[in-house]
Amino acid sequence: MIDLIQPWLPGVNLPAISVFVLLIVVTVGFFREWGPPDVVALCALGAIILLGLLPVSDVIKDGIIVERGLLSVFSNGAPITIAAMFVLSAGLERTGAIEAMGSMFTRIAGKSELRVMLVLILMAAGLSAFINNTPVVVVFMPIVLAHARATGLKASKLLIPLSFASILGGTCTLIGTSTNLVVDGISQSYGEAPVKMFEITKLGIVYAIIGTVYLITVGRKLLPARSSLAELLEPQSERHFLSQFVVEKDSSLIGKPLTDTLLKQFPGTQVLEVRRRGQNLHTPINELKIREMDRLLVTLPSSFAKRINETDGIRFLAQANLRELETRELKLVEGIIGPRSDLAGQTLEEIGFRRNFGVQVLAIHRQGANLRKEIRSVKLDFGDTLLMEGPAEAINRLQSGHDFITITEPPEIQIERDKMWIGVGITLCFVIGASLSVIPVPALAIIVALAMVLFRAISIRQAYEAIQWSLVFLIFGMLALGLAMEQTGAAAMLVNGVMRVFGGFSPYVVLAVVYLLSSFL
Repeated sequence: MIDLIQPWLPGVNLPAISVFVLLIVVTVGFFREWGPPDVVALCALGAIILLGLLPVSDVIKDGIIVERGLLSVFSNGAPITIAAMFVLSAGLERTGAIEAMGSMFTRIAGKSELRVMLVLILMAAGLSAFINNTPVVVVFMPIVLAHARATGLKASKLLIPLSFASILGGTCTLIGTSTNLVVDGISQSYGEAPVKMFEITKLGIVYAIIGTVYLITVGRKLLPARSSLAELLEPQSERHFLSQFVVEKDSSLIGKPLTDTLLKQFPGTQVLEVRRRGQNLHTPINELKIREMDRLLVTLPSSFAKRINETDGIRFLAQANLRELETRELKLVEGIIGPRSDLAGQTLEEIGFRRNFGVQVLAIHRQGANLRKEIRSVKLDFGDTLLMEGPAEAINRLQSGHDFITITEPPEIQIERDKMWIGVGITLCFVIGASLSVIPVPALAIIVALAMVLFRAISIRQAYEAIQWSLVFLIFGMLALGLAMEQTGAAAMLVNGVMRVFGGFSPYVVLAVVYLLSSFL
């Protein structure tokens, strides 16, 4: 498409301008959250194809590649290595290796906030230098929260150091973080030698030490001492139970709205489900009128259990000896909207949260504020923390999905502890092989990921589920945008502009500008 317009604008580098416009649109899309980051990046890739900013395949003349095509980005080994690292990390998680480190943390952390933070940072950074930081954070979060409750420390002062420590640890080795692998892959495409496993370790350790000192001194004082959602609700809420009852023929409730009867008589009662003639009703609770033989699944405070049981025209199913439900105690759990969640951008009402997940959302925490009112109309966002209440089986189903990262207790993962040393041994082989440069790191990563499956440290289904495909496709999309910047001359224009402004300064200033630009982008 650009080729058709270019003749009308001689002397104007229209492809480069188009790439700059596309870069601005993508950056705004990320900031404004027009969609998941991987979708925004893939839209950029699609725009590059439609505008004809890159040839699809490499352009070869006299046996020499004179222009790299769009498909060349898929030959970059970094996304393959990153995908394999997710499998390797999942293998360590499912064999109990990461959990063992978490148990060690509980034993040696002590009760002092400074000591707990220092031990946490050292352990999280050490693990993240060799495996993906996501499972490290996911496994350590409930352990840290439990330790904070046991020692009286504020968990809010420990979770940010946990996250930052995993990032700092990733700077210490080639495989520590996806960005290291991407940079290595791009540099190799320019003919540079591969970065060795521990080539960046000296510099990474310096960063990690500086970051650790900052976190345990200045950072510790800046972190909020905030209570969790569950703690905020605890003083004003009693224990809730789950019950199911049927409305009998002679009930005085028939024909009346739920909001004017049961929900008004018994404050704090939540209706999770209404079944009529064997079907779940999707009618909003505030519009629902009770009919004969309706079955209601409710949560109610323990103080109301006896009173509601004595209400005329209501028969509890547990008393009718029906197998499908008995009165059960509910569980409270806090969960974060994860990066792979499909719930972001929707309200609880649009999702049908209570109907689809079988749990009730009691509060939402976002950017330092705890939301308690009108939460059904709040559009969920990545990183929101939800306080949820429901039966154990519903909580377990929720934990097994990819929408939430539960932080008050770990998901019930079947741990193969007898295979722990298999997972650890495979990881050690990978680290040693990568440090000796026996074969290229992407090829070695594929082999060790396959070994995790063949030695049954992880199943093939679990391996596919462990890979964060959104990150893989995000990288492919951004690699395509980077290649378009290079091929159209946009990158050269950007560099020339920076050098015209800062070229007279010392190399340290130029390096600082590059650092700030890359951090912003």
